[in-house]
Amino acid sequence: MLALDDYLRLLPKTELHCHFVSTMSAGMLIAQAEKHGVPVRTTDPEQLFDYRDLRDFLVAFEAAHQVLRTPDELAQVAFDGVRTAAMDGALRYREYFVNPQSFAEVGLGYRPLMDGVLEGLRRAQADFGVGFAVIVAIRKDVSPAEAVQLVQHVADNPYPEVVAIGADYLTAEGTEDPARFADAYSLARRVGLRTTIHAGETPSASPDDVRAAIDVLGVERIDHGYRVVDDPELLARVVDSQIPFDATPISTTICSGWRLDPSHRLAKLIASGANVNISTDDAVFFRTDLGREYREGLVALGVDARTARRLALNGVEAAFCSDDEKAALRARFTGELLALDAMLEPAEAM
Repeated sequence: MLALDDYLRLLPKTELHCHFVSTMSAGMLIAQAEKHGVPVRTTDPEQLFDYRDLRDFLVAFEAAHQVLRTPDELAQVAFDGVRTAAMDGALRYREYFVNPQSFAEVGLGYRPLMDGVLEGLRRAQADFGVGFAVIVAIRKDVSPAEAVQLVQHVADNPYPEVVAIGADYLTAEGTEDPARFADAYSLARRVGLRTTIHAGETPSASPDDVRAAIDVLGVERIDHGYRVVDDPELLARVVDSQIPFDATPISTTICSGWRLDPSHRLAKLIASGANVNISTDDAVFFRTDLGREYREGLVALGVDARTARRLALNGVEAAFCSDDEKAALRARFTGELLALDAMLEPAEAM
């Protein structure tokens, strides 16, 4: 029989909120920084990922983009990251945020960037059976015009695996402000790209950031979105519409300083019946993995096995993959869950 801890680790999972550079190991980041002369705060892997807050994390996040300079380096990060996630968290499908504007600062163009990332992910899919898609992420600290230019560049340089536009970082003013990128998102929809955005994540954010993402940008998914529970009317609306929320439990303890317990906004969002799925956000940077998000993060929030199972299946339905790939994932999850459910200890099968 399986204890709850093992059941949650082995549960088949998608990950729809994963920043590509965060799949790089601490050891590789340090080695790459030395190779390319990029300063890092420490060469001690145990202290490398200590942050005071979200802004402090973003400094380290930016440095990680500077240490990857060639398609071969990107491909190695991609391949190794899939292998690790499949082993630690039963990963079956993952979507990656990639920031071309950050890589451009070290002279890496869009096509070499995507060629490297996709080569590694395709090889990992062939070896480990983990499907994937890529979301090109706008940095919120760029101008609205630069955001439009990026979307147009994605449209002009198509890859079948690059399926969506997102937006991360904070604005230069330290806010979320989704509405300023309305033109970029309008263009994304016109050229057939799917849409999502980071909103309602930070301590200074509000439900209005989530509302703007839905009403002004017309996004199909929300990344984070926890502040929605502060507005009962908006919460009822997202529960009714079932717009997906890509949640990352453990990152909230670092970026927002929230404690993982049943009073957490995410626990309330899940309990409300909202359409939530679970990811790591920045796995290596936050010393987590997909298995830990379920085994520790969800358990701390008070989530039981039945609800964890539902959240895993939510990730399949919210994925930006083709209908055929989604059907194959659905069937694979159903088969694996039948076996796992049969082995779960009766006391845990609630």
